[in-house]
Amino acid sequence: MSTPDRITTPFTRETTAAEVIDGIDLAGRRAVVTGGASGIGVETARALASAGAEVTLAVRNVEAGERTAADITATTGNPRVSVAPIELADRSSVAAFAAGWQGPLHILVNNAGVMAEPLKRTPEGWEHQFATNHLGHFGLALGLHDALAEAGNARVVSVSSSAHHRSPVVFDDIHFEKREYEPWSAYGQSKTANVLFAVEATKRWAGDGITVNAVMPGGIRTNLQRHQQGDNLSPELRAVMESYPWKTTEQGAATSILVAVSPLLDGVGGRYFEDVTEAGPYVPSDGSGLTDDSGVSAYALDPEAAARLWDVSRELLAS
Repeated sequence: MSTPDRITTPFTRETTAAEVIDGIDLAGRRAVVTGGASGIGVETARALASAGAEVTLAVRNVEAGERTAADITATTGNPRVSVAPIELADRSSVAAFAAGWQGPLHILVNNAGVMAEPLKRTPEGWEHQFATNHLGHFGLALGLHDALAEAGNARVVSVSSSAHHRSPVVFDDIHFEKREYEPWSAYGQSKTANVLFAVEATKRWAGDGITVNAVMPGGIRTNLQRHQQGDNLSPELRAVMESYPWKTTEQGAATSILVAVSPLLDGVGGRYFEDVTEAGPYVPSDGSGLTDDSGVSAYALDPEAAARLWDVSRELLAS
């Protein structure tokens, strides 16, 4: 699905987060980055801190978060980098984080995630990737809604993936209770959900001055790939992984930073960005999910699916 006013930028896939945020002043702004202690989360948080923002790293491993916060302060000179615990697959943990937040929140980066893991379920019976990547971040954003509204012109970054091409949200069997579990399909479904959240949240919250956009960071070698290593790889997938044009973490964080702070996106929401620009429509390639799968699938921007997912998600979290 394309838009007549598709946003383009002067940046490229090689652009770094530091280059995107150069010249932008975030003094007085407050930001939360989930998964801010590893991978692109670190560089997203570092870029925000470098521009003067007060940054909270929302992480599972508080000790790792403290080390990261100290490193970010050392490299940026910004002492306003703190750490708070969150386990996205645990409703009580998400609720506790939101309840503990005081004052306005200008930027929320829903960055943390798990990818293509073996079947795992939460105590509720929810499929773990959907519970972590979508439901946890959905609940967090709802819990922080008033803080985002208080900030005025707040932005939410929903980190998705080109793997969303692998599956729409399968509403009649979200949690793989009827169909055979397939790790990449489950991951793809959760990443489609991340885009649909951006579509519906922007529609519902525009009156509060909150915009939400989804991003595809690009392929980056981080611990997100921990389930796609060693003997887990087929020869075909191994060949793709070895030839893939990987980005650095600094490059991978660039699109998140664009969506979080660029004046080019003032008032813009409900869209999908990749390589530091708005994506065009998806044209299927070889289906591997790891080659040239640029663009956004139409079902990920479908307003009816977005509204349905919102309702289903609220029901699940309230159950």
